Formats: sequence, structure tokens, C-alpha cells
Amino acid sequence: MMTRNHIVYIIGFMGSGKSTAGRKLASLLAWSYIDLDKRIEEHTSRTIPEIFSQNGEAYFRTIEARLLRDLKSCTNTIISTGGGTPCHSENMDFMNENGLTVYLKLTPAELNSRLSQSDGERPLIKDLDKGTLLSFIEEKLAVRENCYNRADITLGGIDLDIKMLLSLVKSRLNL
Repeated sequence: MMTRNHIVYIIGFMGSGKSTAGRKLASLLAWSYIDLDKRIEEHTSRTIPEIFSQNGEAYFRTIEARLLRDLKSCTNTIISTGGGTPCHSENMDFMNENGLTVYLKLTPAELNSRLSQSDGERPLIKDLDKGTLLSFIEEKLAVRENCYNRADITLGGIDLDIKMLLSLVKSRLNL
């Protein structure tokens, strides 16, 4: 395996547990943790829903790609990305070249169960009713999974075994 920065990117669909897994993994490794969406909100002084509604998704994706690349020099850092991050601006190539990528994989039914409890803070699904949410997830996941499946490590996100993830990361990074 090529030598990489000690950066681990956690990717997956919205609601897959990226932020939770990222924080836990960072804690176990005693590494820094960055939530890319939170970084975008801090940088713009606006929430993700505000950015989407005021400037649109294309604007958001431009900022997202720039801030992702700004984190390239990080070391000993876990970065949780947004659900769409890997699928835009050649971000998946960038992450695979600059760190270890971990895909938290859930089925559409598992994602639907989690996202149907969502609080309306997710711009891509905020206007969907419960009846159309599953269809949206199935369609979006079908498109995104080509990117997600290029991750270095893929693990089921339901009942994620954080110790297993820790072991895989340590092994892959020779820690």
C-alpha cells in the first residue's frame, strides 16, 4: 500500500452514521475529528440548509470541494464527509489519493428507517413526505453507490462494530 497521510475519510449516504462513527474512531485513536459539513457551516457562517436554499447545491458543492482540499495537510485526523461529497468534483479520487476511505453501507430500508426520524435539517429530503422518501433514497443511492464502492474499506453501518473499524484502520495504516 502507498504511504498516505494519516487521514481517514468516513463516507456514506446521509443518515448512515458517519459523524457518530467518526467521533468514536477519533476518540479511540486519540486523533482529531472534523465534520466537513460543520466546517462548511463555520466557514460560511450559515447552515447547510441556508446555503442550499440561498445559493443552491452547485454553490455548496464548490465550497465543499475547496474546504475538503484545504484539509489535505491534516494528519492523525478523522473526517466525516457529507453524503454527496464523494460523488462531486472528483472528491472520491482526491480522498483515495490522500487518505483512507471508509464506506458505511446501509440498505435503502435501513436508511429510510433512520431518515424518516430526521428533524428537517437535511436539505435534499426536507420537502419529501414519508411516502416518497424510500423512492428518493433508492434512486440517489443507486447513483452514489458507484462512488461509495470505491472506498478502501466497506462496513455495514447498522450496529457498526467500532472495534472492528479501529482494527481495520490500524491495519491499513500500519499503526
